Amino acid sequence: MKKYILPFILLLIVSCSSNDKVKDFTQANEQEILDYISNNNLVAQKSDSGLYYIINEIGSGEQPIAASNVTVAYRGYYTNGTVFDQSAQGISFNLNGVIAGWTEGITYFKEGGSGVLLIPSRLAYGAKDYRGIPGGSVLIFDVELLSVN
Repeated sequence: MKKYILPFILLLIVSCSSNDKVKDFTQANEQEILDYISNNNLVAQKSDSGLYYIINEIGSGEQPIAASNVTVAYRGYYTNGTVFDQSAQGISFNLNGVIAGWTEGITYFKEGGSGVLLIPSRLAYGAKDYRGIPGGSVLIFDVELLSVN
């Protein structure tokens, strides 16, 4: 009887850990972003990280780095157009304290600049739900860099 317990325990451990695998949304996010760009007749650039961005206005002031404190006005929404967050007046924060898509994307603008960030889930909140944002979500942000503080 003892010789059957260890294999059973190992099988149980392997079964439980295989259920904990995190789904990879990379390909699905890429297709969703490309479809959104195509359906909305947009011209976007893709960075090495997989972030897509559109610069409507580059701006003429200071350009932030990934460790800068900035003030940004924004509207965040999904590819279906549903808005999940916005701040028309702008909020201030350090770029080290936000999602990777913002840390990278805001640095493409100078003060006064504006555009769109199309962020795959791996550069946002990943595969798990976060404060009402479903796991695996592509996030789109209309942004305006008000100031580098």
